[in-house]
Amino acid sequence: MMTKVMAINSGSSSLKFKLFIMPQEEVITEGAIERIGSDEAVFSYKYNGKTSQTMPIKDHQAAVHLLLDTLTEQNIIESYDDISGVGHRISHGGTYYQDATLIDEQVEQHIDELSTLSPLHNPVNLIGIRSFKAVLPHAKQVAIFDTSFHQTIPEEFHMYALPYKYYVNYGIRRYGFHGPSHQYVSEEAKKINPAASKVITCHVGSGGSIAAIKDGKSINTSMGFTPLAGLVMGTRTGDLDPQILPFIQEQEGLNSQEIKDLMNKESGLLGLSGISNDYRDVEEAADAGNKQAEMALTVFARRIIQYVGSYAADLNGLDTLVFTAGVGEHSDRLRKAVCDSLTYLGVKIDEAKNATDSLSIEAADSKVKVLVIPTDEEVIIARDVIRIAAL
Repeated sequence: MMTKVMAINSGSSSLKFKLFIMPQEEVITEGAIERIGSDEAVFSYKYNGKTSQTMPIKDHQAAVHLLLDTLTEQNIIESYDDISGVGHRISHGGTYYQDATLIDEQVEQHIDELSTLSPLHNPVNLIGIRSFKAVLPHAKQVAIFDTSFHQTIPEEFHMYALPYKYYVNYGIRRYGFHGPSHQYVSEEAKKINPAASKVITCHVGSGGSIAAIKDGKSINTSMGFTPLAGLVMGTRTGDLDPQILPFIQEQEGLNSQEIKDLMNKESGLLGLSGISNDYRDVEEAADAGNKQAEMALTVFARRIIQYVGSYAADLNGLDTLVFTAGVGEHSDRLRKAVCDSLTYLGVKIDEAKNATDSLSIEAADSKVKVLVIPTDEEVIIARDVIRIAAL
């Protein structure tokens, strides 16, 4: 039986989508609506070529109507009723959810409650849920949490050295994020390298995280209680000495919200370079001789190198290293900077293959398989919709 399922990733002013025929996993169309809330919103999608148009779109619910009306007009779907399930990527599931789940009022309340832990994502994920529920009341709505894949992390890796009562009372522990991406590329790595057992996956984009995966299960990951921990990211600090925060707060007279904004929106590549949160812009400035941009790229790469080394220790070895997401998939400079510092692990890349973003970029005499795998979080979402909603 063929079922149409929509995979959704909602941003504060965007709505990314991919429509599947399941269980065949055939992509019918995909695209995005960006700049929602403005008079110059951009709606683009792929179907018999690429279509893009600019128009006013006042809110997410209007964006959903536009999307479904367009799919109907183009005969991509027969009617709204043609879509049986919608999967929503949700950032934080806290201690509530160890797997995807059907969405009801209680699930919505929990997602809202957990917005304090993922302020950039959970609130807008919830907007997407409510918009689709209003327009597609017949469809099964399923929440797929970034944190679920990392529920297998053992306590010696997920516990923080705080008084234990904070774990008991508030669930303060390492959760990890980008779960669908780490899951997908680790499964694909196993197909490419059947011997893969000790795998490190590097999801490096505007947000970034690394996962140590042993025999298909996550045992450690760089993001923590929130998506702020770990790597240097586009606008997020990653790891830092926690005493820095009260020091800056006292010196600058900032309140707690201003400190949160500083860490989440003003730091990372943007803060280090003073140029941009986009790796490509910083790379261009570095190539033009900007020393601060060069420094930012070096710090960015060194954090990845440190985590790979740490996770190789957690795994007691490494047989497969995977790069994915925007920067990981497209920056040969970043991959070379990382791999050139991992020769002690037996990592060696073929620079010609690396320069062309080949699937497999290791040299013939490398002891570690090095892969560049485009991530597909949406297919993980679609699979979970079918499984959870029993469609």
